[in-house]
Amino acid sequence: MEQRKKLHALITQNIDELHQIAGNSPERVIEVHGTMRKFMCWGCGMRGPMQKVLERVRGGEEDPKCRDCGGILKSDTISFGQQLVPEVIDRAMRAAAEADFFLAVGTSLQVYPVAGAVDLARAAGAKVVIVNAQPTPYDDVADAVFNNSISEALPAILGSAARS
Repeated sequence: MEQRKKLHALITQNIDELHQIAGNSPERVIEVHGTMRKFMCWGCGMRGPMQKVLERVRGGEEDPKCRDCGGILKSDTISFGQQLVPEVIDRAMRAAAEADFFLAVGTSLQVYPVAGAVDLARAAGAKVVIVNAQPTPYDDVADAVFNNSISEALPAILGSAARS
C-alpha cells in the first residue's frame, strides 16, 4: 500500500520492527508499544540501538548501566504497568481520525486505547475492514470482515485497493 502511495500511517502494537524490515518507511510506522530493537535508560531517558547493549553483554558486562547517568537500561518497549507514551498515542489517534480507509489486521480490537482508533476512523467517514481469525467487538460496524487467514485475505484486499 505504501508503494502505491495509499498508506498514510501504520499503527502497530508489535514491538519487533518487522514492518520496517519488510520495507515500510519508519516515519509511517507508529509503534504504540515501542520497540525491542532499541534500548532506553530509566534514569535519563537516553535511547539507542539495542545492539550496543547486547555487545556490552557479550563483552562480559552482566547488567550494563547507562553510560550517561548510570541508570537501568531496558528495551524501549512498554513494560507491564508502564504508561503508554502520550505523544505516540496522540499520533496514532490523529492518523485514525484522518483515514478514509482503515484496515485492522490480526488484532482482537479489545486493547485500548488503540482499539478506539476504529471509532475515530469511522467518525471521519473511513471505510473499515477487519481481518482477524476470531470475531472482534467491531465486526458489526465494519464495512467488511474477513475471518480467514491473513495470508489469503490481504492479497485479495490489496488487489482490490490497487484497482480503486
